[in-house]
Amino acid sequence: MSDPVGTEDPLALEQQVCFALSVAARGVVAVYRPLLEPMGLTHPQYLVMLALWQHTPLSVRELSGLLQLDPGTLSPLLKRLEATGYLRRERDPADERSLAVTLTPAGQALRSRAEQIPPAVVQRLGMPIEDLRSLHAALTRVIAAARPVETGSP
Repeated sequence: MSDPVGTEDPLALEQQVCFALSVAARGVVAVYRPLLEPMGLTHPQYLVMLALWQHTPLSVRELSGLLQLDPGTLSPLLKRLEATGYLRRERDPADERSLAVTLTPAGQALRSRAEQIPPAVVQRLGMPIEDLRSLHAALTRVIAAARPVETGSP
């Protein structure tokens, strides 16, 4: 059934921001999957590596903040990446309570292969780079707007 002219159903699935974001996220991660598999990485592991290529060394707490992931979610990712030989977790000599995460030579070397991923994603999406930059800017604003809601702040 269609709505009368001029009225929209506020609960229409196709009108929901959460639905569009969810479907888009699954679709984009699916675009990354075949590019990451030859490197032995999942998409969440790739995000960890991106953070470390940009800011190494990092404490687990710092990495958790950058990725906006709970440390309990991050810990298994780090363990798998350490088992793969891409990173090392060591107690910080300055603060024994803190774990420092550093890249191994294999993890550092992986960066040159990973540099091929962003242009491959752009090509596979078939969208103009300007559209993707605009989307990124809009999503960054959505993330910032949703953050106070997550923390319970006004």
